[in-house]
Amino acid sequence: MLRRPLRRVLRSARLRRFASWLMARYLRLCHVTGRWSVLGGETPNRLWDEGRPFILAFWHGRLLMMPCCWRPGVPMRMLISQHRDGGLIADTIAHFRLGAVRGSSSQPAKARGKGGAQAIRDLVRLLRQGINIGITPDGPRGPFMRASDGVVALARLSGVPVLPVSAATRRRRLLSTWDRFQVPLPFSHGVFVWSDAIDVARDADAAALEAARLAVERALNHATAEADRLMGHSPLEPASPSA
Repeated sequence: MLRRPLRRVLRSARLRRFASWLMARYLRLCHVTGRWSVLGGETPNRLWDEGRPFILAFWHGRLLMMPCCWRPGVPMRMLISQHRDGGLIADTIAHFRLGAVRGSSSQPAKARGKGGAQAIRDLVRLLRQGINIGITPDGPRGPFMRASDGVVALARLSGVPVLPVSAATRRRRLLSTWDRFQVPLPFSHGVFVWSDAIDVARDADAAALEAARLAVERALNHATAEADRLMGHSPLEPASPSA
């Protein structure tokens, strides 16, 4: 349940715009005052240099610093849930000149409801136009650090690779939310860890899609554990596969 002050912010467009501006300024403060390193950055740099779009995949709990790992000037839109807090996230990333598509990454390509099917169609169209897409495979409601099949369904339909990335900071706050949401603190060390690109064949059958989904999940969990280790934190345990 959202606390009452946050509910008021989400209901008011004016308060939401102010909150998003404040959040964007805070993220820039954390990025500018921090000392950041990047592991595996040659993969996104190569794709950016070649002008090839890809699907950026990251866990919901690491969402906050994702705008800061992106190369300025490269078009990207994030899939944001249709829940009320999604509007706040969409307004915040707009300050980084990143767009949003409202829908649910937990829905496979054939799903109906919550904007899942329409979002998939919109995302495929954007990827074919050369616009990159950002997705949280465990969003918007979990299970924690477990990938849904929506991300690999999108990769199969669009023909573009999935590129997992994670981030961690030495000084941070982990919220007691389902996703253990990470809030970075200013004047800290931070790291972005990129994995290798994961391709999904256009003719992939159910078994191949499941293998690709597991590959995305394992790559994200490995990148997250490595980022946490480098920042001096114990790795977080994903939810049970049956959760």
